[in-house]
Amino acid sequence: MKHAFKPLAAAAALALTAGGAHAQNLTIVSWGGAYTASQQNAYHDPYMAANPGVKIISDDSAAEGLAKLRAQVESGKVTWDIVDMVAADAIVACDEGLLEPVEPDSWLAAAPDGTPASKDFIEGTLTIGGTNCFIPQIVYSTTFGYRTDAFKGRQPSTIADVFDLKTFPGKRALEKKPIANLEWALIADGVPGKDVYKVLATPEGVTRAFAKLDTIKDHVVWWTKGAQPPQLLADGEVVIASAYNGRLFSAIVEKKQPIAMLWDWQAFDLDGWVVPKGAKKLPAIKKYLHFATDTQRLADQAKFISYGPARNSSIALVGKHAKLGIDMKPHMPTNPKNAKTILIFDYVWWADHRAELDERFNAWLAK
Repeated sequence: MKHAFKPLAAAAALALTAGGAHAQNLTIVSWGGAYTASQQNAYHDPYMAANPGVKIISDDSAAEGLAKLRAQVESGKVTWDIVDMVAADAIVACDEGLLEPVEPDSWLAAAPDGTPASKDFIEGTLTIGGTNCFIPQIVYSTTFGYRTDAFKGRQPSTIADVFDLKTFPGKRALEKKPIANLEWALIADGVPGKDVYKVLATPEGVTRAFAKLDTIKDHVVWWTKGAQPPQLLADGEVVIASAYNGRLFSAIVEKKQPIAMLWDWQAFDLDGWVVPKGAKKLPAIKKYLHFATDTQRLADQAKFISYGPARNSSIALVGKHAKLGIDMKPHMPTNPKNAKTILIFDYVWWADHRAELDERFNAWLAK
């Protein structure tokens, strides 16, 4: 896992003294479903047990997190305390001055052997995109699942199969945004994975990606929330769907749905915590973050969902699922068998191009 983010810069951090914050309720924004449940089990419940005066209030608005955060900060009416955010959105929010700068030297716990957080979090993830507002929790991937009973004979195994309606007929589900879809379209059209962003940086490359998406557009159901694609697959409304790998794990392993994983060119990404600019409970927020991002807590989350922890010291502690008793390592996106082809998400590129490509994508959808 160290090598996956090697191009990114490193940050500095030392341990935080855990005390000093009055007991206060905290509103923590996340994604809902299996993901929030994993945070509840690994972070929130243990923290409330250790701090009886604190109540964690969950808000499942993270899908609209950037827009709502912007509105709160600009109006001066910040009601959220901590927000779960993907790295690309965190870069934008940090650049716009919507977030409190993180001070790793005083906010984050050292590893059990004394390694400071700056050396223990995956290299560069604390300073993603040159910012200092993001505390990573997990490495996850957006990949594909498919119904195992939908195709006779050969099952889909490559990203090109997602675009092959003749061999693999049926509806697809894709997230309603250009991110990852444009990259996958180019790879399916023959662009080597290592050259995707080079091609996408040209007008011709963008046009080529949309042209490839055109070939399946009439067969796509667009999703906006992480719980939707596994449900669409389970209901048989689609036969192939992009989805967060942890959501697919829940559908396959916990709910026993007739779904299988298609790991080809899974898009690696980071998810983590940010603090709104002007947050009113900063001491209490720091105390929670110190606890929730330590080595044991990040490893504990992997007991409930198949996302890789963002601390190197946590990786060795990933063990069995808390309820099912199965080894979680083979279900991680970072497992070598699953990571033969990886799209390393370019956070900086998307932060620079997100607005223009969102506009073009929405115009394309409306055609």
